[in-house]
Amino acid sequence: MDPITLLVIANPAASHLRMLERLPEPVNIQVGNDPEFLAAHAPNADVILSAGAKADLLRAAFPLARRVRWVHVLWAGVEKVLFPDLVASPVPLTNGRGVFKDGLAEFAIASILFFAKDLRRLVRNQEAGRWEQFDVTAVRGQVLGIVGLGEIGRAAARLARALGIGVHAVRRRSPGLSDPDVDRLYAPRELREMLAGSDYVLVATPLTQETRGMIGEAELAAMKPSAVIINVGRGPVIVEHELIAALEQGKIKGAALDVFDTEPLPTGHPFYGMQNVLLSPHSADHTVGWVGLAMNCFIENFERFRNGQPLENIVDKQAGY
Repeated sequence: MDPITLLVIANPAASHLRMLERLPEPVNIQVGNDPEFLAAHAPNADVILSAGAKADLLRAAFPLARRVRWVHVLWAGVEKVLFPDLVASPVPLTNGRGVFKDGLAEFAIASILFFAKDLRRLVRNQEAGRWEQFDVTAVRGQVLGIVGLGEIGRAAARLARALGIGVHAVRRRSPGLSDPDVDRLYAPRELREMLAGSDYVLVATPLTQETRGMIGEAELAAMKPSAVIINVGRGPVIVEHELIAALEQGKIKGAALDVFDTEPLPTGHPFYGMQNVLLSPHSADHTVGWVGLAMNCFIENFERFRNGQPLENIVDKQAGY
């Protein structure tokens, strides 16, 4: 068997790349993130792995990779690598979909409990040396509405139901069918109806042309004043300035955010000073060993590729996820 040439777009010093030693032989591995290095090695690449590098490097290398047969992105989000050349090509694109679902689902549940039990108030009172008793909210019997019923949404749904929380969800495909993880399904056109009946809203959809800005002033106005929105998908799915206005005006109770329009979140951004916002610096899925899980996903797929088996986690490049 001829060696498979793998071009890894990454910092050669990255510790997680040592896991590539587990790849089955014969394989010729070239690692770099210098444009000249990539330009020199792209023409011979059978496989390209983008492992934490800027999307522009893949964008520049791909047109030169005339024999490439597969591209893998280590993370789940692919909106930055869906450039025209790759979308139009027959080369399959795969990603780390599913690797991060448990950590993000746990963050969603933690956010629900953060607001239901008013944990910020508890911490504030403790720091002030204040003994203050107050009522909190029971989550059993409340409703979690999910926008984006993918791997993350389903993982969150299962955890929520274990706490006695009802689960509603908007699903783009076959919304009329029943679903074992969801109590009620809605079509995309019924988004506001689902929002109106939810105590917590989890946004877990990828960023596409269809989902950009899908939650704005009208959708936030449809929510209960006591509702909390949680975003672990992508920042631009929610219109940020309209979310800020809704939070400032008390139109919704709060927000838990792991993703933002601009990252890192700029110094002085209104979110930093808002007591009804829980911030996570796009790291809610950074559980111990998370990079290793992402690398395992690639290594297992590499073995399928080498053996001529169907790849897993193939991205629908036209749909955007």
